[in-house]
Amino acid sequence: MKVIAAMSGGVDSAVAAARAVEAGHEVIGVHLALSSNPQKYRSGARGCCTVEDSHDARRVADIIGIPFYIWDMASEFHEGVVDNFISEYSIGRTPNPCLRCNEKIKFAAVLNRARAMGYEKVVTGHYAKVVDSPTGPTLNRANDPEKDQSYVLAVLTQDQIAGAMFPLGDTHKVDVRAEAEARGFALAQKPDSHDICFVPSGDNAGWLRERLGSESGSILDEDGKKLGSHKGAYTYTIGQRKGLNLTVPANDGSPRYVLKIEPLSNTVVVGSHEKLAVSEISGSEIKWCGQVPGNELLRGFAQVRAHGQALPCSYKFDGENLTATLDQPLYGLAAGQALVIYDGDRVVGSATIDRTDQAIGSINGS
Repeated sequence: MKVIAAMSGGVDSAVAAARAVEAGHEVIGVHLALSSNPQKYRSGARGCCTVEDSHDARRVADIIGIPFYIWDMASEFHEGVVDNFISEYSIGRTPNPCLRCNEKIKFAAVLNRARAMGYEKVVTGHYAKVVDSPTGPTLNRANDPEKDQSYVLAVLTQDQIAGAMFPLGDTHKVDVRAEAEARGFALAQKPDSHDICFVPSGDNAGWLRERLGSESGSILDEDGKKLGSHKGAYTYTIGQRKGLNLTVPANDGSPRYVLKIEPLSNTVVVGSHEKLAVSEISGSEIKWCGQVPGNELLRGFAQVRAHGQALPCSYKFDGENLTATLDQPLYGLAAGQALVIYDGDRVVGSATIDRTDQAIGSINGS
């Protein structure tokens, strides 16, 4: 089979490419250049889109004996990921850029280009599994629960899942590093990328202020009493506790958390932790990783963070929105994040959260 290995310059994609070669596939390695000026993004080993990373990927390609190319995806990445990130924060939502990158870049732009070139699949170092079923391939959790990345891949359609190959799905990370050492890859102990690759400083709030301005506003309690000031409501997220800089302490000395972000009035509302409890989640922009469920109430598990716990829930699709009712509350959910539904280890689908409701009252757009 002719496949393209997306090589980020990290240990996972390196081992995945090597395994694809050993499986007998015809492989070419591709590194995605996501910025026309790489210095604007992370440097060193912290990102996945730097000049250093491209060099690391090329060295691995040379070792395993495959052709290697760099594809310029800067325009697609900026439009589909960076602009979306800015736009979502500007309206008080909290996006997940890794999901958008998987959706718009790695398994849309890359897969489409690969198929146009006559290649059948894209190989990546994600920790997930593609499992064949009578109704087509399904996306499933990886064997390593600490590294499972099915959550950030839940934006894929079944057609994109069919075009994906995840050689590391049955392997634990410690064994991947050991295999990289045995293969002579210099990047075997390279740290994993973290934070947001296109924010060089790691200071999301400062990065957003440079692009959206620093309009001062008020931080209020639920009764409308001013407790402090801020320099842009969009720099906060639901559930945030640190960095609030409140000038009026709580009467009982308890901490306060961001409950609501109101971009039109440029205000942030804070309150007690229990007010963050969410029992119902509703979302749109739904992606099904298999068959579309009917209009009935189903049981499954809801996950709202990449490495968060999946909680039992009932869920229903009404033809436009996916709504999950949790058996027990979650805390600190924000519009713009992803709701992913599981049936055991199988990913059913995902939705971008529009509304969250509490057992008593409601927050964040409800």
